[in-house]
Amino acid sequence: MENYLFELAHLVLRYFHVIAGIAWIGASFYFAWLDNNLQTPPQWKQDKGIKGDLWAVHGGGFYEVAKYQNGPEKMPHTLHWFKWEAYTTWITGILLFSLLYYVGADVYLIDNSKSELSKFAAIGASLGFIGLGYGVYR
Repeated sequence: MENYLFELAHLVLRYFHVIAGIAWIGASFYFAWLDNNLQTPPQWKQDKGIKGDLWAVHGGGFYEVAKYQNGPEKMPHTLHWFKWEAYTTWITGILLFSLLYYVGADVYLIDNSKSELSKFAAIGASLGFIGLGYGVYR
């Protein structure tokens, strides 16, 4: 039963990780496309600080998208951030990594024919190398 739950958790986390990654990449592609297709706005919009705009139609609705040079005169009360795609991808990736390599360390992290590390020593070394890599990269 324990192996079944481990595999089920692995499958669910992998599924959510892939779906979140697709959403994150899709949002990135959308904004890359949007930046490449912005048109020079009329002068009255430029006077308001709008650098580029675009009109689009989707699902029977018309959308006007405007990109400000430095930000609007007054920030709207509700601002949609495209951040949860990235956060969800990162969080599910860390959980998937932890489940696979730390919960299943005796199978996937330690090769007893190469080294006789304990499970906790191998996890500690892994976390240490991740921290070292982050420090060097940063």
